Amino acid sequence: MAAPKKAYVETYGCQMNISDGELMSGVLASHGYELVHTPEEADVVLVNTCAIREHAETRVLGRVAQLNGLKEEKPELVIGVTGCMAQRMGDTLLAQAPYVDLVMGPDGYRALPEALHAVSRAGEDSAAVQTQLVTLEGPRKRTSGRLSVLDLDVSENYEGLEVRRTSSVAAWVPIQRGCNHRCTFCIVPYVRGPEKNRDPEAVLDEIREVAAGGIGEVTLLGQTVNSYQAGEWDFPRLLQAVARIPGIRRVRFTSPHPNDVTPELMEVMVREEAICEQLHLPLQAGNDRTLKRMLRRHTVAEFLQKVEMIREAIPDIAMSTDIIAAFPGETEGEFQDTLSILREIRFDDAFTYRFSPREGTPATRFPEADLIPEQEGKARLDQLIQVTRGIQREINEAEVGRVEEILVEKEGKVPGDLLGRTRRAKVVVFPGDALQIGSYQTVELLRTTGATFGGIAMETRVGEEPK
Repeated sequence: MAAPKKAYVETYGCQMNISDGELMSGVLASHGYELVHTPEEADVVLVNTCAIREHAETRVLGRVAQLNGLKEEKPELVIGVTGCMAQRMGDTLLAQAPYVDLVMGPDGYRALPEALHAVSRAGEDSAAVQTQLVTLEGPRKRTSGRLSVLDLDVSENYEGLEVRRTSSVAAWVPIQRGCNHRCTFCIVPYVRGPEKNRDPEAVLDEIREVAAGGIGEVTLLGQTVNSYQAGEWDFPRLLQAVARIPGIRRVRFTSPHPNDVTPELMEVMVREEAICEQLHLPLQAGNDRTLKRMLRRHTVAEFLQKVEMIREAIPDIAMSTDIIAAFPGETEGEFQDTLSILREIRFDDAFTYRFSPREGTPATRFPEADLIPEQEGKARLDQLIQVTRGIQREINEAEVGRVEEILVEKEGKVPGDLLGRTRRAKVVVFPGDALQIGSYQTVELLRTTGATFGGIAMETRVGEEPK
């Protein structure tokens, strides 16, 4: 019997990409592939990609070119590019990177084994290969033994497929794929398609399986996760049901849209003990004209009302956000409005970006004169980072001395250290033993770098509820 082929999946991008990487690993393992830890060991290397920013795509193209060095040493190596960047670039990627054998978008993973088999048989009888190809759904193109699979399937939610989770501590669980919003800066609706919500019972069954495997923290994933609707199930109902599953101790969700933060959602977050006191709420800009050009569907005043409602319900909640600097047409005054709103809201953390034009998005059709010069854009981003990090440091310095429950995720960078997160998603490093990974520890926060905390364990609780 021939030895099983070995596969390596390398993922870039957001939590949904991480989840997709786990899905691809599960699909491959269930079809007899051996999953390995380095590309050097592999017969198949899949680079799972992001298309949100140009920098991410440039990084991936460079990485794929590096992998071509392995292919020169091992010509039979199959290199595949999957995910959002693959969907966006399509056959252009095959033309730009002749060493790539397979390009597959986010809705093609069910057919991944068939696609890899077809590619690996490129030198065999063409009729046999074509027979293999007819099992693949949607648009596909074969060029000199290379293949693209780029269909966006409105029914594909990957129910019934095996997932190989990369963490034994916490689990990502997609409940929604795609997006119905059309924010002018965002490529996601075009590379992942319209919103598709999973069957609630399938979601709950998956989480019950996660809990049975000893994982006590889950994060529900969706592009606008709180817009979830499946029959009579809305997001608050699903969130409540997840929080009540035996064995689930912490529940998070990302990323919600401000418009779907409702009193009903807050009632569930307050009532259910397992739901963490943490919320990521993308603002993107703090000026109404800019928000309108972004097609965000809310005003600054409406966003502030949501923040007030959230903090009134959960005063100790930790909030984070996304902000884009130098959006086309943004004036200096409008950018300063954003900084003012950030100072008013005081987020615990912020993910900051300089506008990156993505081909195919409406923002690329704004007049060229609206584009912010690169140096000005960089200067705005630098100022944005300075303001958000300063606020984060002030908040965290005020929290030194707190005693928090930490879920230990992994070893720290320094030998003898462990790294974990509080319920409020604050990162804490403290001395401990690797055997404590996956346990809950009570830790006093002794100091902060501004972004993370250093602490010391007060006591050890393995598999016990905190007293």
